[in-house]
Amino acid sequence: MTITQLHYVLAVAEHQNFTKAAQKVFVTQPTLSMQIQKLEEELDVLIFDRSKKPIELTETGRKIVSQARNIVNESDRIKDIVDQQKGFVGGLFRLGVIPTVMPTLLPMFLNNFIKRYPKVKLKIEELHTEAIIEQLQDGHLDAAIAATPLDLPNIKEQVLYYEPFVGYIPQGHRLHRMEKIKVDDLDLDDILLLEDGHCFKDGILNLCKANRTPGENDHFQLESGSFETMVKLANEGLGMTLLPYLHTLDLKESEHANIRMFQEPNPAREVSLIYNKSELKMQIIEALRQTIAGVIKGAIAYQNVQIISPVHKK
Repeated sequence: MTITQLHYVLAVAEHQNFTKAAQKVFVTQPTLSMQIQKLEEELDVLIFDRSKKPIELTETGRKIVSQARNIVNESDRIKDIVDQQKGFVGGLFRLGVIPTVMPTLLPMFLNNFIKRYPKVKLKIEELHTEAIIEQLQDGHLDAAIAATPLDLPNIKEQVLYYEPFVGYIPQGHRLHRMEKIKVDDLDLDDILLLEDGHCFKDGILNLCKANRTPGENDHFQLESGSFETMVKLANEGLGMTLLPYLHTLDLKESEHANIRMFQEPNPAREVSLIYNKSELKMQIIEALRQTIAGVIKGAIAYQNVQIISPVHKK
C-alpha cells in the first residue's frame, strides 16, 4: 500500500469516474486503474463498484476512503513540518471566500499578500459557507474566510474582524428621518434580502428573529445575489436593505445620506479565517491572518458590537 495509491482512491471517490480522476492526479487512466486494482488485490476487497454508473464506493470502500483521507493528511503534515522548520512560506494554497466578503476584503489585502509572499500560489474560489465547510472537510480547501461562529468540531476559527450591519434607507422610507436605527424598528416585509444560501441573509433573519411572511399588500418578492441590485431597488422606493459595513465604502457619494448606523451595541457579523483541525500549512494561514489584520484595522474601528449568528435558527 502506498500514499500514491491512496491519492488515486480519493480522486476516484471524488469524481466517480476513472478518466476524470486520472486527469486530476496527472497520470494516465490505465496507470490509475492498475494501481487501484493492485491495492484492492492486496486488501482482498473491492473499493469501488464498477458496475454502477457513475462508479460508487462499496460499503468497505467508504470506510477505506475515510481512513485514506486521514493518512494522506498526516503524510502532508510531514512536508508541512519541514517547511515550517525551514521558515518556508510557499506552494499552492487553496482559499475559499464567501460571496459577501470577496468583493470588499479581497482588494484590501491581496496585492500586499502577493508582494510579501511571492512563493505562495493562491487559488481563490468564491463559495457559499455550506460548500466551504464540505471542501475543508474533504481536503479540497486549505482555509477559508467566512462568517462565524460556526461551532463545528472539525473546523478551527481565527477571528479577523467584526463588521457592523448598516441600514441603507432611502428618502421616503419611514426610517429615513432617524439618525440611528434600532433592531426593533426593522420590519422584514420591507427589507430587501439576499437569496438563500448567503449567510448574511441568515444573519438578518436571526437579527429580526422572524421569517419573511408575505402579506396581502405585497406587490412582489425578490431575493437577490447582489448588494448592488438591492441598493438600486431601494433607491427606486421598493424598500430598505441591510449591508455589511465595508460594502458602504463603495457607495456613491450621493447614496451616503441613506446610510443609517444602529444604536450601540451595533449588530455585527464576525468574519474569521477558518481551517481544518489538522492545521496543515499553518505558516501560510498565519501569513494571511497577519496581512489581513494589518489592513482591516484602519477600515473598521467599531468595538461595541453584538455578534449575530450566521446560521439561521428557525
